[in-house]
Amino acid sequence: MQIKQPKTASAFLVKAKQLQEERGKDYDRGAERSFDKTAKAFSAITGKEVTGAEVALLLQILKDVRQFSADRFHGDSVEDCIAYASLKAELLYQQYEANIESDKLLV
Repeated sequence: MQIKQPKTASAFLVKAKQLQEERGKDYDRGAERSFDKTAKAFSAITGKEVTGAEVALLLQILKDVRQFSADRFHGDSVEDCIAYASLKAELLYQQYEANIESDKLLV
């Protein structure tokens, strides 16, 4: 299915959601949540601890570097960057969820 190139911020968000859903069908039993597993593998290989959110950030930076390496719009890089940003937000929320919930109790 060919999806028309988005031109607005909302359209980019919709496209990123569609991409996540499509890729989710191929990876991690429909969830496409490989970041924590990647972080564990990286940590095991290098001895340096990283989190799933940091893996998402690294991939987001990779997509930005690719976008800004040429003087043209690269839709795949932009769309993937948006998707990685939302996945990073999810991972950060999970990482700090206990603190978020206890902060709510203090308010």
